[in-house]
This record gives sequence, structure tokens and C-alpha cells, in this order.
Amino acid sequence: MTTTLSHRLSPLIMACAAGLILMTGASPSRAQTVAVMVNGEPITNYDIEQRSKLTALTTHKPANRQQVIDELIDEKVKIKEGKKFGVDPTSSDIDQSYAAMSSRMRITPEQLTKSLESQGIRPDTLKARMKAEMIWTSLVRGRFKQSLQVGEKEVAAAVQVNGDDKQEVESFEYRMQPIVLIVPRGSAPAAVESRRKEAEALRSRVQSCDEANAYFKSMQNAAIRETVTKTSADIPAVLREVLDKTPIGHLTAPEVTKQGVEMVALCGRKPTTVDTPKKKEIRDKMYAEKYEAKSKSYLQEVRKAAMIEYR
Repeated sequence: MTTTLSHRLSPLIMACAAGLILMTGASPSRAQTVAVMVNGEPITNYDIEQRSKLTALTTHKPANRQQVIDELIDEKVKIKEGKKFGVDPTSSDIDQSYAAMSSRMRITPEQLTKSLESQGIRPDTLKARMKAEMIWTSLVRGRFKQSLQVGEKEVAAAVQVNGDDKQEVESFEYRMQPIVLIVPRGSAPAAVESRRKEAEALRSRVQSCDEANAYFKSMQNAAIRETVTKTSADIPAVLREVLDKTPIGHLTAPEVTKQGVEMVALCGRKPTTVDTPKKKEIRDKMYAEKYEAKSKSYLQEVRKAAMIEYR
């Protein structure tokens, strides 16, 4: 009788136990111990472990637990502050940022995900950090736009203090037309080389931007884009050097890219004091310093107002 009853009860007991596990989320793989509560939202030991792995991967140094906890707390208060002002990136926004990061690393988003997972890091761990930074950058720049501006007088004074006045005359305004001889992806090296030789031949013939437009607008599998104007401050030093050595109306040396074989037709070059590489460098540095100071004080303010409870 007892044996029969126990056989009948066993499945019932197991079913109840399974139900309790589902209700309480007590699965060994999912059960998480809360380490900190921030404005009613938990930071679990698993969150800390994941972020520690990400930090170690990106800094190549062992992560300090308290610093990781502080970083996660900061992100919680940043996200809450963002919602307060209607700054809340969508999943699509985060995915686009994730894809842009992988592109800068010259890999696909899928490859980035596999790389993280191979280190025991969930992609959502990185995406959570990216989301908080997107929100915070938008908040700081939006709320304190006026105080972050760097005036021309400030830049000029800094240039004089640094003794960089001579570099001011080394700035030019360039008018250019990008050109591409299209080579389909996956083409054989011989096809790419043939296209490059074709570009070299055309380069020796073109003497003006009018000629460049006449050649490339009528050529198959080629394109010449609209004129763009850039100053020295907008162009990398390597390209500036190339443009400064290129005669007006001529083409720069062919360069093989993902699109095909590319060149630039230099349509004009004239001195300018509107902006220079040195002024841009100083302006960017001053802006970064102002941004960093404002970001730090703003974060201290919102963190003081937060409810933080260590468990």
C-alpha cells in the first residue's frame, strides 16, 4: 500500500518541483545572486563576471571588481537619466552601432559575436555598455551644448601659447572630384591590374577637371563624383602630401580599393586661414577636455541622487 502510494506521488512531487523551479527561476544556469540594487534595478554577480571578462579583453589587464561594479552602477544611472529626457536608443540603433564597431575592426558582426563568445562573453554585455555610452554622449552634448563650444579666440590664444603661428600659413582649401574605375568584387588579380594600367594611361592624358568629366562621364564601368571642397584640417596628412604634389587639373596616383581603382582629380588649391590642421587639433583637444569635465560633474550629480544598495 505504501509502495503503491509512493509510486503515485513521485510523478506529482517531481511535477510540483519542476513548477517551482520555473516559477522562481531557480535553474542553476539562470539563478543569479544580486550584488547591488540601483534605483530598484539589480546588478547580479553574473553581470559583474561578464563585464570583468569584457574589461580584461579590451584592456589586456585583470579587471578590478569594485571598478567593474562602479562602471555598471554608472551605466544604470546613465540609462535612467536618459529616459528622463527621452533619450532611449532602440535595439536597431544598438545593432547599427555594433555593426559599425565590427566594421572598424574589419570583421563582420557575426565574427565579432563569435570572437566574444569564444572568450565566454555574451554580445549583450558589450551592447549594454555601448547603449549607456550612446545615451550619455547624447545627453551631455545635448544638454550642455553651449558650454562645450570652443571659441575662435580660445583657439587662437592656444595657438600663440604653443608657438605654432607658422603652421597657420600651411593650410589650403582643396576642390576635388573623386573618380572610380569599377572592378567587380571577386575579379581576378589580372583584371584589377588591367584596370589600374588603364587608370595610369588616363592619368597621363587628363590636364583639367573638364577633361576628367568628359572622359569619365562617358566611360563604361566608371564614375566621377560631384566636386567636394575640403580644407587641410579635414584631410589626413598622407592625402594632404599627395594633393600638394599633384598639379592643378591632374589626377592622383591610382589606388586599388573595394570599389575598384580610385583616383582624385584636383580642381583647385588655394591658401586659407579658415582652419588648419593645428587649429583643428587644438580645438578638438579643448572640446574633449570640456566634455570630460562636464561629463564627470554631471555623472557625480545623477549618481548622488540615485538609490544604491549593496547586498
